[in-house]
Amino acid sequence: MSETLAALPLKVIHSGWNTFGIATLTLADGSTVPRALKDHGEAACVLPYDPERRVALLVRQARVGPAFWGEHPALDEAPAGGLDGGEPEATAIREAMEEAGVRLRHLERVAHAYSMPSVSSERLWLYLAPYAQADKVGPGGGLHAEGEQVLPVEIPLAELAVAARSGRLPDLKTLVLVQALMLRNPELFAP
Repeated sequence: MSETLAALPLKVIHSGWNTFGIATLTLADGSTVPRALKDHGEAACVLPYDPERRVALLVRQARVGPAFWGEHPALDEAPAGGLDGGEPEATAIREAMEEAGVRLRHLERVAHAYSMPSVSSERLWLYLAPYAQADKVGPGGGLHAEGEQVLPVEIPLAELAVAARSGRLPDLKTLVLVQALMLRNPELFAP
């Protein structure tokens, strides 16, 4: 459970990789209401992109959310992982190497945001990071000991822009990062 939850009354229902409970939230008028809460802590996510070749490096992995709805479970998404007590920047760099096999040197902060603030405590630190072909120094693939089977994939930025504009980029953190890159560096998406 996150250290910050000590300030929020919580009746724990389950504690494991995630903590689930009923929190007591105090409203502006002083009244209190019960709210379901999933505590997953903090995470960092980075969109590595090669400005020279105009591609982004994503990772393809099976996700339970789409499978729940009967959709194909494999999603292409920006590398991400839990802070586990570390700093957001260091986590983004570590996850890019573990999952995508890319060495990142410079991160550009996009935002810190809540993935689903109505039910989750998860705070995401979002970054963009340029890389070059020479920075692809490892195999990626994730940590098999943690049940990860991750496939690094380079996708043309133009293709990601079309997917973002047409509503076909289902991973929210990746969608936000692609749109941030489109706003900050539109020249990378020009034909």
